[in-house]
Amino acid sequence: MAQLLKVHGSQNSFFILDQTKLQQPLSDEELVAFTKKITDPQNNILDGADGVLVVNKPVRAGAAAQMRIINADGSEASMCGNGLRTVARYVAERDSLTDFKVDTMNASLHVRKHEALAPGVPAFAVEISPVRFEKDALPYNNLGHDRLLDTPVPELLPGLRFSALAVPNPHLISFVSKEELNGPDLGELGARLNSDNPYFSDGVNVNFGHVLGHNALFVKTFERGVGFTNACGTGMSATSLAFALVKPNMVTFNEPISVYNPGGMVKTILHHNAGEYWIELIGNATFTHKLEISEDDLHQANLDITNTAETNEQQAYNDFVNNLPILEL
Repeated sequence: MAQLLKVHGSQNSFFILDQTKLQQPLSDEELVAFTKKITDPQNNILDGADGVLVVNKPVRAGAAAQMRIINADGSEASMCGNGLRTVARYVAERDSLTDFKVDTMNASLHVRKHEALAPGVPAFAVEISPVRFEKDALPYNNLGHDRLLDTPVPELLPGLRFSALAVPNPHLISFVSKEELNGPDLGELGARLNSDNPYFSDGVNVNFGHVLGHNALFVKTFERGVGFTNACGTGMSATSLAFALVKPNMVTFNEPISVYNPGGMVKTILHHNAGEYWIELIGNATFTHKLEISEDDLHQANLDITNTAETNEQQAYNDFVNNLPILEL
């Protein structure tokens, strides 16, 4: 029998599939077919998910594992900060590790066990890098600028200013009022830029940030390949860095930034070393369910789950969220 985990980071939910435990790993076509089925909430497997996190053997020297991210629509993301925290916890417990590296599409990223956010809410800190600002890293065209940093872009929306950076996932960021955060613009812009459009040929994650105070933000994200999500780890990281660059008096580097989101709260820490930026993302890594499925059904994308068991970690996370000073705006 194959084992699956239902997990979440800030309510950004996934299934973890460890292919190193299988007799025969799934092909890419099988992974896409399985992901599309198990993440679809209409198939009634624990209300679906935002994607599947695939754990493989490492592909670079010095790493403990590789993580691949298959989105709910079958596309593959280069990175997922919330997902990486949950994979880090899984590999840490599997291999008795506390500080190690995980291969992602573009880099081997440092992860470490962090002190719990609250009783029963295990946490991990993960590296978000590399950071790039040039338009070819996202990519985008036809916006009249080679770099977007607090830039008016009337082609996108009137009245707002935008920043764009890749971490390495592409992110478009605007700092907005409370009313704009809760208005229709984010959903409409996210949907437009993630369908056929003349600006972002590969789509883009769109983030609205609302400044709460010094080293404090609320971030809402329309995620490429997913849509509105409770939280996006790379989005919160990218928005934190944009916050520091466009509002430098409001942010201190090398100190935790509290980033609230519809799914809870994380901490980010901004670093600048040797001319390069990188971000540390700190947040929960919650396992909610353990599932079993035969390998044959896994390969055939048959959702014949033979056993599902709750871990009882969700209540502790709910208690943590309910005690936050800000839940949503």
